[in-house]
Amino acid sequence: MRILPRKERENNRDYALRNLRENIIHLDLPPGSRISENDLSAQLGLSRTPVREALMELARVRLVEVYPQRGSVIALIDDELVEEARFLRSVMECAVVKLVCGMATEQDLLLMMENVTRQEYCLAQGQSDRLWYLDGAFHSMLFRIARKTQTHALMADMTLHFDRVRNMTLNTVENSAIVSDHKAIAQAVAMGDGDAAAGLMSLHLSRYQVDKTHLLEHYPREYFKPSC
Repeated sequence: MRILPRKERENNRDYALRNLRENIIHLDLPPGSRISENDLSAQLGLSRTPVREALMELARVRLVEVYPQRGSVIALIDDELVEEARFLRSVMECAVVKLVCGMATEQDLLLMMENVTRQEYCLAQGQSDRLWYLDGAFHSMLFRIARKTQTHALMADMTLHFDRVRNMTLNTVENSAIVSDHKAIAQAVAMGDGDAAAGLMSLHLSRYQVDKTHLLEHYPREYFKPSC
């Protein structure tokens, strides 16, 4: 498990939760793997209480299955939950990007294009991990501009299922279309064309649709829920 640097003023429970979420999304804790409070506590340098609280939070959003007295298991990938999360993102982000078209300042537009420029650099350098974070920052920026940061925070838990598959897809397919999507969205926002921006966002998010056949060529079948 990768241990992330601690943020300033971050409490123990949030630190444990952030580490677990990141490791699940990036498959350092792969689907179906067993984890224990004791092991996690030792790795994170925390007591068992914040780790237990973090596991219960992840169990609430169905990323972890907790078995009393027997430990916990990272949930298998469930196509239905992934599609539901993708649907939520599509509905919310298409609406948000329309708002942004009427609210973005010149400074906002500059920051959006700066983000895209950095994405292009990371794409050229093959820095997929950095590209992942810039991708997330681009979408988060739209919610900030639209003054819907609380909506973004509330949406985050549900879309973790989508994020896990999105990360898998980013590591197995060509990323150039994803970066060009962001650039086109930013340009539509700069033009104030809400309909075009929403259409581009819908197309962009559809690129992350689960392609079971493709993913099974790169990841173990055991990562996926059998009934899917």
